[in-house]
Amino acid sequence: MAFACAYMPFAALQLSVAVQMPRFMATTLGVGAMAGTIFFLVRMIDIPVDPALGLAMDRTKTPIGRYRPWLIMSAPVLMLAIYMLYQAPTGVGEGYLIGWLLIMYLGMSMLLVGGNAWASTLATSYGQRSRIFGAQTALGVLGAAVVLGIPIYADGQHMTEAEGIRWVGWFMMGLAPLAILVALARTPERITAEAHGVRFKPADYAALLARPNVLRLIAADFTVTLGPGWMSALYLFYFEDSRGFTLTQANILLAIYILAGLAGAPAAAWLANRITKHRALMVNTTAYSLALIVVATLPKAAFLPMAPTMFLAGAFAAGFTVIIRSITADIGDEIRLDRGRDLMGLLYALTSATTKAAAAVAVFLTFTVLGWVGYSFKAGVANGADQVRGLELAYIIGPIVFVMIAGACFIGYRLNAERHAEIRRQLEERDALIDPGAARESLTGEPELPIAEAPR
Repeated sequence: MAFACAYMPFAALQLSVAVQMPRFMATTLGVGAMAGTIFFLVRMIDIPVDPALGLAMDRTKTPIGRYRPWLIMSAPVLMLAIYMLYQAPTGVGEGYLIGWLLIMYLGMSMLLVGGNAWASTLATSYGQRSRIFGAQTALGVLGAAVVLGIPIYADGQHMTEAEGIRWVGWFMMGLAPLAILVALARTPERITAEAHGVRFKPADYAALLARPNVLRLIAADFTVTLGPGWMSALYLFYFEDSRGFTLTQANILLAIYILAGLAGAPAAAWLANRITKHRALMVNTTAYSLALIVVATLPKAAFLPMAPTMFLAGAFAAGFTVIIRSITADIGDEIRLDRGRDLMGLLYALTSATTKAAAAVAVFLTFTVLGWVGYSFKAGVANGADQVRGLELAYIIGPIVFVMIAGACFIGYRLNAERHAEIRRQLEERDALIDPGAARESLTGEPELPIAEAPR
């Protein structure tokens, strides 16, 4: 649980950037529909950063570990970028926003890629991985819930929407160093052995993309992020203009959606260990799609029936993250057995890059589509029936199509619990030959390699 705290600032910032920042930039900062283009450009520029970070992490060797230094460096980067974006004055230029968004995404990548790769070394069995990523997701929900609660509190104090978002920035500036410090101080880092004489060239890394399971993973991660990301970018507009809720009610419903992850994350881990991870992903994507259909058919401004529906949708969405990350770790073991080298950092960097690409495409496409139908983003401007209808279609159709594609990506997938157990057995036998005296007991009771102890 201490280690999972490091995910709290990432989840809080990820939610705020997906839901609050596009609206903040479009209205308060005055960039209008250009907000979608800005996010798209930043994500496209930032995507190559993640594979570069993954390669650097896989080659990092320090007395305090492989991934710990990267989490340490992420804290000041995030704090500076959060301040410059959330406290930005009205009227700043597009270049200012692009530059600081890039720096913020760099800090988020350092935290996410390093944290996920580190988590995969803490839990090595098929079942334990679902649990550790479930814990990360659950702790992330708490951070995200506070981010949603701050604007609700600000509205109750008769603050403006912009003032509420600026207070969100102050909260995340304090959360980032504190949560990362808790994780660093309490968690040992397990160092993975590598086969002697193994050297990789850039072409060898590129060859990973030709592996069927890696292709499945990347395609599924892209589409399962694109669906909810598409929904997030339009959420406040949809729930106010189409569903008839006030801003406060929309934020409360979104808080319910996010808090559902406290139940959805462990439930997804449990289901994954009962019916296998890829089948659990198919169940979650189907159930999520059905929940969105119900959202669109409920009466307008009907808070009581909408609340449990949003809870179910949020619970299923939280399962996406748990299952995809756990599957990534299993595929990383498969690659290490074949290649003789730990490329977990690179693999998580690839999924992080696809996540960023999906988020960029989601914001760009949704804002572009709404621009085509003439929807106005300006505060106080009333949109007509045709514009609201375009908003409704964009909000519902995109997420359903893409999450269902994500589930379909794993049809025929064979890396189940039995196959993974055999991979781990062969890895442990080989690791023992590389360093016979190094085996120790891990969190799962399995032999593990030396650890870089956390500071006392």
